[in-house]
Amino acid sequence: MTHRFSVVPLVFTALVTIPIYWLITLSIQTGGGATDGLVLFPTSPTLSHYQYILSDPDWYLGYVNALIYVTMNVVLSISVALPAAYAFSRYRFTGHRVLFFGLLMLRMMVPAILLVPFVQIFSAANLIDTHFAVAFAHCYFTVPLAIWILEGFISDVPVEMDESAALDGYSVGGFFCKLLLPQIATGIAVAAFFCFMFSWIEFLLSNALTTIDAKPFGGIMTRVGSVMSAYVPLLAAAGVLGLAPGVLLAVLIRHHLARGFSLGRVA
Repeated sequence: MTHRFSVVPLVFTALVTIPIYWLITLSIQTGGGATDGLVLFPTSPTLSHYQYILSDPDWYLGYVNALIYVTMNVVLSISVALPAAYAFSRYRFTGHRVLFFGLLMLRMMVPAILLVPFVQIFSAANLIDTHFAVAFAHCYFTVPLAIWILEGFISDVPVEMDESAALDGYSVGGFFCKLLLPQIATGIAVAAFFCFMFSWIEFLLSNALTTIDAKPFGGIMTRVGSVMSAYVPLLAAAGVLGLAPGVLLAVLIRHHLARGFSLGRVA
């Protein structure tokens, strides 16, 4: 019985990794198309597609643009969510529960629903094709998620710590920076990870709110794919590079993520 159950993780891992392995294999082929058969390993592998992307400003600036607005989104989301999560955790006010659970409605909303309003709002504010526009639009979805995660971690911190800090003469800023933040560092890492992943993989809003200067790599892949659809290896290499930041971040904070899933509230 034990041997039967040990096979299940192996089968699941194989099903998950086969598309990724195929993507990597396609990216190092000298030629090929999406309809070609699965090649376990190319006979003449090449890194020329990666070299082309990393040496062409039209390509690599797409990744730079994405990293810029994703970083802005994470900083804005955590900065707004921290005091909001603390208020939901420590205070009770009229509509507290309704407002808190109402945040889930924003989290469940599909970004496409707000595409037209966002485009019109940022056009009127002359912010189209800026990193701030994409970061701010993504905050609409990442801030509720960060509040939900951080509220769970803050609620695990005893209220007595707040009272002791007040008696010791800590200011609000000193309490947050010196006492509270170290206690919920794991929660902050988990919230930042989910904000990063949403903003990094979201494509519709980021593509609609940018044109040239702030265009992310997803928009560039779509544009190039429409005129170079037969040259799949280049697009596959771009896809592999798109996976790298998320994988790297997950590896760097894997211990925080494991602890966060077991202790905090992850929506």
